[in-house]
Amino acid sequence: MEKALRIYGEVLRLVRRLPKDSRPYYAKYARENFVNYREVDANDAKSLEELFHRAYKHSLWVLNKYSVDGSAADKLKEICYS
Repeated sequence: MEKALRIYGEVLRLVRRLPKDSRPYYAKYARENFVNYREVDANDAKSLEELFHRAYKHSLWVLNKYSVDGSAADKLKEICYS
């Protein structure tokens, strides 16, 4: 659970790098996704790893969409892939 919260916090930090008008949408999107997946079994390492990797890859996609340097997500990558 701690790792998931760290990832969520980092995703929200990345949202702040997006254009002002798109921030509310992506902040809400991130929250909804984390809420939807909170029922995943904490003992199912494979499912959690998959979700964490997906969070990183999707964040990169969004950053690229708005031409934000992908290196901004280095900390997120470190958390997701550790």
